[in-house]
Amino acid sequence: MNKLPKIAIPGVIILIVLVVLIIKSAVTIDSGQAGVLYKTFSGGVVTDEPPLGEGFHIVAPWNKVFIYEVRQQEVFEKMQVLSSNGLEIKLDASAWFEPKREFLGKLHQEKGSEYIQRVLLPTIRSAARSVVGRYTPEQLYSSKRDAIQAEIYEETKKIVDGQYIQLNEILVRDVTLPGTIKEAIERKLKQEQESLEYQFRLVTAKKEAEKVTIEAQGKADANRILSASLTDKILQDKGIDATLELAQSSNSKVVIIGSGDSGLPLILGNN
Repeated sequence: MNKLPKIAIPGVIILIVLVVLIIKSAVTIDSGQAGVLYKTFSGGVVTDEPPLGEGFHIVAPWNKVFIYEVRQQEVFEKMQVLSSNGLEIKLDASAWFEPKREFLGKLHQEKGSEYIQRVLLPTIRSAARSVVGRYTPEQLYSSKRDAIQAEIYEETKKIVDGQYIQLNEILVRDVTLPGTIKEAIERKLKQEQESLEYQFRLVTAKKEAEKVTIEAQGKADANRILSASLTDKILQDKGIDATLELAQSSNSKVVIIGSGDSGLPLILGNN
């Protein structure tokens, strides 16, 4: 086999070097990610330009690209905090967040790729301790979870906004009290519920009694008005009308005219 010409050897070497450089220079950024460019010989981290977006990029082989996830992420945290009266409370929470894309270079330069552990989580812990310390265990157990969640979110957001992190939501997933405290609170809540039910029954019974009294009073008033309006003449007229109706019926009967105490007819043999 003929040997390659000497002039071809340098060409092959150059070609190999070019391929290696292209491979070293090629950067692919996946969906939901962005890249921070680090220029080794011209200023380090690029902070005055937008980060590299999704897709294929060619950068100088002596430069570096640090890739960050820029879509919404979730981080979980289990904490032990103290209530307003010094009792230890276990709090499980999670945070929805994302780095601010336009400040990704600043985030990398000042906080680094471990910004979640360095900034976000310590801030959540601090805010949770501050907020929970304002409430009693009973409030934490019963009605204040939504308020606690909102307050932790506000306090955390106020800090991390200036740290190039966008906080979307804080979710308090569980609040665990000491067993004895939980049982005492449940007993108290049960007693309060029973007291409310008893008061409701008393109010219902009172209203029912008032209703009966009003109905009885109404009937008494109606009877009194009716009695005052009935005269002997009216009663006799009513009796005569009733007698005429009975006399016209098909039932066998004996009518004695004028034999009643009031002069009304007596009707005998009515079947």
